[in-house]
Amino acid sequence: MSVYLQLFLEFFRTGLFAVGGGMATLPFLYDMAERTGWFTAAQLADMIAVSESTPGPIGVNMATYVGYTSAGVPGAVLASLGLVTPSLIVIMIVAAFLKAFRESKYVSAAFYGLRPASTAMVASAGVTVVLATFVTGEIAAVADLVTAIDWRYVVLAAVLLVLTRWCKATKKLHPIVFIALSAVVGVVLKF
Repeated sequence: MSVYLQLFLEFFRTGLFAVGGGMATLPFLYDMAERTGWFTAAQLADMIAVSESTPGPIGVNMATYVGYTSAGVPGAVLASLGLVTPSLIVIMIVAAFLKAFRESKYVSAAFYGLRPASTAMVASAGVTVVLATFVTGEIAAVADLVTAIDWRYVVLAAVLLVLTRWCKATKKLHPIVFIALSAVVGVVLKF
């Protein structure tokens, strides 16, 4: 199978089943990294950081990045199209039958049932990102936890939490200020 078709199909599947937004695509991306070898878990962590700090949906940004690194500009376009195509199809179907869907108790129940699954996928992605960021080594025992954690990241996260939640002088600043400052700290301290 050509890499172009494989990119489209992999991201089509991700777009079809990742209900809950861009962070819900992360479990699919980790699986994709293991199966295809297009990127590593460390590269995925970098992609998340870049995708979170650039304009646009995180899932599309990551699909574009993976497609570009795997197959150039055509790969970027096909991966991005693969990710958004399922949503477009579903939206067109829902729009065609909007009245029937709006009044259906089964559809309402299905969407209600998807909430916990979506929440679990986003929570799983969050835990994975935190572990990939903070933990630099293997944890075999509780004693290893202290040496496996990169405390610079923990300190930076704690400082950001204090500045964004409890410090009145900085609490109202735009998030882009904190993203830019974090980038500067990361470059200066060689994170």
